[in-house]
Amino acid sequence: MSIQIAIDGPVGAGKSTIAREAAKRLGFVYMDTGALYRAIAVYCKLADIDSYDEKSVVSILPKVNLDFKIAGGEQLVYVNNRDVTGRLREPEISMAASRISSYGAVRAFLLDLQRDFAAKNNVIMDGRDIGTVVLPDATLKIFLWADPHERAMRRYEELIQKGLSTEFSDVLSDLVKRDAADTNRKHAPLKQAEDAVRMDTTGNTLEQSIEWVIDTIKLNIEGL
Repeated sequence: MSIQIAIDGPVGAGKSTIAREAAKRLGFVYMDTGALYRAIAVYCKLADIDSYDEKSVVSILPKVNLDFKIAGGEQLVYVNNRDVTGRLREPEISMAASRISSYGAVRAFLLDLQRDFAAKNNVIMDGRDIGTVVLPDATLKIFLWADPHERAMRRYEELIQKGLSTEFSDVLSDLVKRDAADTNRKHAPLKQAEDAVRMDTTGNTLEQSIEWVIDTIKLNIEGL
């Protein structure tokens, strides 16, 4: 039976970076589930599909083939054999992914893919509803949190490092909107699972947060 670690939390809480590094150090497989929704958002953008048009988004799902590859320790995401990894964190794609992830048919489309992946691997999986919906029986659930202003600054610095032109005020505004959308969506809203361990990363260095997560996993799972 596989070991399944579910890490949830809002945008910019450090989920993906922390989960990826913790998986690497523990010898687990990492899966960024948010990248799945972002990849569909990229496909919609390329196909000129309005992400606000739920019917149109749902209609293209049978045409979408998602795949993951690991290169240089990094997870690459492919849509119909096209590498879209470089576009996944663009602000426009982030907002579109938030809308798309609220559509029940999209969530259902991706649910089996995520569960099948987790069943076959010792996995650390992060997202918004991993512990509440995707892996409700996960071996361990962790909920990461951080102050919105600090989360926005992290995302802003990430975008700048990638050479994307943006303003901090725009990043903060987008983050606040994303939080509201994720928390209030009808299908699988962002919330902490009742049995999750909560961690506030505000003020932490990245290394401190990574070490805390690894220590928590080792404390709760025998044999690691």
